[in-house]
Amino acid sequence: MGIRAISRFTGYDQDTILRILESAGQHCERLLDTKIRNVIVPAVQCDEVFSYVFKKPNGQPDTDNDSEQGEMWTFFSIAHREKLIINWRVSKRTGFDAESFLRDLKSRLACRIQLTTDAFRGYCAAFSSHGAVENVFGNDCDYATETKKITKDPRFVGQRAYFAPKHVKVKRKYRFGDPDMSVATTNHAERTNLSLRTFTRRFVRCTINFSKKLANHRYAVAIFVAHFNFCRVHKTLGTTPAVATGLADHAWTVQELLSTTI
Repeated sequence: MGIRAISRFTGYDQDTILRILESAGQHCERLLDTKIRNVIVPAVQCDEVFSYVFKKPNGQPDTDNDSEQGEMWTFFSIAHREKLIINWRVSKRTGFDAESFLRDLKSRLACRIQLTTDAFRGYCAAFSSHGAVENVFGNDCDYATETKKITKDPRFVGQRAYFAPKHVKVKRKYRFGDPDMSVATTNHAERTNLSLRTFTRRFVRCTINFSKKLANHRYAVAIFVAHFNFCRVHKTLGTTPAVATGLADHAWTVQELLSTTI
């Protein structure tokens, strides 16, 4: 829900709602940083989801003064089978941010993984395997990329073009190590992006609920990730991602999530 809607629903002032958001977000950030450690999973996917803070870019490039405004990207790493969000980062979409995100990911893993990303240049070079993934992981992972090109049926024109069927072309590419190309996909990470947009009002497109401050944007993401990992029972798992990876022994309630001592 949006801040205004929560205020009307609960009767609390908007400033009170934002203070609760800040307190809960900071708690969830510390919880995730402490709990998501020494993760043992065989395969990980990474993806980024677009949003903006304070102002919509409208196709204009960010300037140096826009480090906390304009377009923002939320980086996610997802365990392929266990659906755990291992780490996340809200920032610009640059090579530096991608490498920082990958270093944080590596620090939370306790085993060799197969990693799949899209072909964003922050992860890999255009014509070789060399890039941030190789710089960070070296020989400690098997790496492949998946690129999707989506176009609409050109036979649908005018007003019908909006409803035109989509043609999706998928290209998977070996990068280094020994990746199993049959599971080299970013589909599960992209599905998590859909959950983020569905359950976090700030990410819903074409509304006035976008974040006005970067800090509050990050708090909202932290709350989403903590709830997704520890409270929300995943349909295909029958339990929470935290239980599936051995980080918890039962599905937490929201009260447990917000009151757990760190």
